[in-house]
Amino acid sequence: MTGASPVHRLAPIAREPLAVRLLLTAVAVAFISLFVLLPLIMVFTCALADGAGPYWAALQSPETWSAIKLTLRVAAVVVPLNTLFGIAAAWLVARYDFVGRSVLVTLIDLPFSVSPVIAGLLFVLLFGKSGLLGSWLSAHQIQILFAVPGLMVATAFVTFAMVARELISVMEAQGPSEEEAALTLGASGWQVLRHVTLPKLRWSLLTGVILCNARAMGEFGAVSVVSGHIRGMTNTLPLHVEILFNEYNFVGAFAVATLLALLGLVTLLVKRLVHASGSRE
Repeated sequence: MTGASPVHRLAPIAREPLAVRLLLTAVAVAFISLFVLLPLIMVFTCALADGAGPYWAALQSPETWSAIKLTLRVAAVVVPLNTLFGIAAAWLVARYDFVGRSVLVTLIDLPFSVSPVIAGLLFVLLFGKSGLLGSWLSAHQIQILFAVPGLMVATAFVTFAMVARELISVMEAQGPSEEEAALTLGASGWQVLRHVTLPKLRWSLLTGVILCNARAMGEFGAVSVVSGHIRGMTNTLPLHVEILFNEYNFVGAFAVATLLALLGLVTLLVKRLVHASGSRE
C-alpha cells in the first residue's frame, strides 16, 4: 500500500496535457532561478569579485570574528532556552484542556505576526532609560539595551515559537494514548516524558531546533533596534554585513553574507536529512 500511494497521487497530474506540465515546470524553474538561485549566485560572485585574497581577508578581520563569536554566543543561549520552552508549551497545549489555552496558543504564534522591528521597539520601551523598567535597571546597574543581554532577549522573542510550533502539531496528531498507558503502568511524569514522549518527537524536535538556530543566527530586525551597532561588541553577522555595505565595502559585506548563505544551505540540507530519516521510521 505504501509503495502504491505515490503513484496514486501522481496519476491525476500525469493525465494533464504535456504542454500544461511543461508550462508549469517552466514557471516553477523560472521563479526559483530568478528569486533564489540568481541572488545566491550573485552573493558569491560579488564576494569573490576581487579574488580569493580580499575574500579571506574580510572573513579573517577582527570585527568579523567578533561578529561570528557573538552570533554563536547568542544562539548558544537562545536555542536551548527555546527548546525547553517549546517542549513545555507543546506538552501543555497538546495534553491539557484549560482556561486560557487558546490565549496561550495565540501568544505562541505572536512572533510570526509581529514585525521583528516592532518587537525591538517594544524592548526599547520596556528596558530603555525612559522605559517601564529603565529606572530600576539603571539603579541596579543592569544594562539590557545596547549590550549582549538585549540581543539575547530580542532573539529569544522572535524565535521562541519555532520549536513549540513543530511539536504541538505532532503531539496533537499522535494523541495521548501511549502516555496514558505508561502512567497506568506506574511510570512517573518524568519517565513518560523521557521514555515515551521525547523518543516519538525526536525528529520534529530536531527540526525545530535546526530552524530556531538558523533564525537566531540570521535575525536582523529586532537585534538591529536593541544592539546600538557597537562595532566589536554588539554586532552580529547580519548587522556586520549592513555596516560593511553602508561603508561601500561591498567585497567585505558579500564575503560575510556568504557565511549566512552557507548557513541557510546547510540548514536546508540538514532539515531535509532529518525529514528523510523520520519518514523511514
